[in-house]
Amino acid sequence: MDASLDGQVPDFHAVIPAGGAGTRLWPLSRSGHPKFLLDLTGSGRTLLQATVDRLVPLTGPDRVLVVTGARHAAAVGAQLPEVAGGDGPERVLAEPSPRDSMAAIGLAAAVLLERHGDDVVLGSFAADHVIDGAEEFARTVREGVAAARAGYVVTIGIAATGPSTAFGYVRAGNALGLDDAPRVRVAAGFTEKPDEETAAAYLATGEYRWNAGMFIVRARVLLDHLAAQLPALHDGLRTIAAAWDGPERDATLAAVWPGLTKIAIDHAIAEPVAAAGGVAVVPGDFTWDDVGDFASLGTLLGDGATLGDDAAVLRVGAPDALAVPAGGRTVTVVGVPGAVVVDTPDAVLVTTREHAQQVKAAVDGWRAHGREDLL
Repeated sequence: MDASLDGQVPDFHAVIPAGGAGTRLWPLSRSGHPKFLLDLTGSGRTLLQATVDRLVPLTGPDRVLVVTGARHAAAVGAQLPEVAGGDGPERVLAEPSPRDSMAAIGLAAAVLLERHGDDVVLGSFAADHVIDGAEEFARTVREGVAAARAGYVVTIGIAATGPSTAFGYVRAGNALGLDDAPRVRVAAGFTEKPDEETAAAYLATGEYRWNAGMFIVRARVLLDHLAAQLPALHDGLRTIAAAWDGPERDATLAAVWPGLTKIAIDHAIAEPVAAAGGVAVVPGDFTWDDVGDFASLGTLLGDGATLGDDAAVLRVGAPDALAVPAGGRTVTVVGVPGAVVVDTPDAVLVTTREHAQQVKAAVDGWRAHGREDLL
């Protein structure tokens, strides 16, 4: 496979884990209607739809799988009729309850292996990230697929824009020497959210990139690694996948799913397999943002940002204020630089970009007060 070719990549399937509540974007993002179902860029497409839009040129709509919670499956299907309503096997996989990313991605891998056999390669891409640079993204994925065919678990390393403490880091080692993936290197290790001084030292070496949690791997390779690391989780997922397209699915899910180990794929596979030399990193030089809080959203939208009707917002001496007039009222911000005002029909949030990471504490506070209706 030539990584420079245009068009669809044979035997490559996109897996989109669509979970989480996006609590740092409350009250816009709620557990019942999380951020991946929202248009946070003003593009007219939700984050989930935009994720599918950039993957379909590489796969076609019939090779996209979305793994989501049962409570979100109908909304996902409504937003993605080209995926959910297509011919052939079901492509929106509904989890009965959250079991973290390893179970979600492992389920997709096991189902793909049942349906398509050992040659299938999957790429896992979160439903709630914003990426700009379609051509570079496609080039990166193509090189990742080439390295995956060579037997590696491949992660995409994002070019860091600064020593962020909000992301994990992956260190690039020696080049693999693959003709179809000339930029891919062995992953020498992962570090989870270092302090700022450590992160700055990492970036100064030129060997580290942000770990964005995007993985490309042959389904068989992923499941073989899982069998070695967490055999009970592997066996449970294979049992569920064997029943997925048959009449025993519901009974099998009810019996097996609640007992599956709850663990992230980074800890289950990436870290131990990297220590054994089995993980590679391909550089992703496209623009990437996980829209992790309102500070990130404000930067994404630009100075003096408004999400929604700009005519409903007035700023007076309030540079860099982010306003979201989603409650049908006008919003006025006076003399508070960097303010964040989010007005929804049943809840109002007032904070600053500086304190954006603390919004999760507000969600926890309302939960402690028994206000599940707000969450």
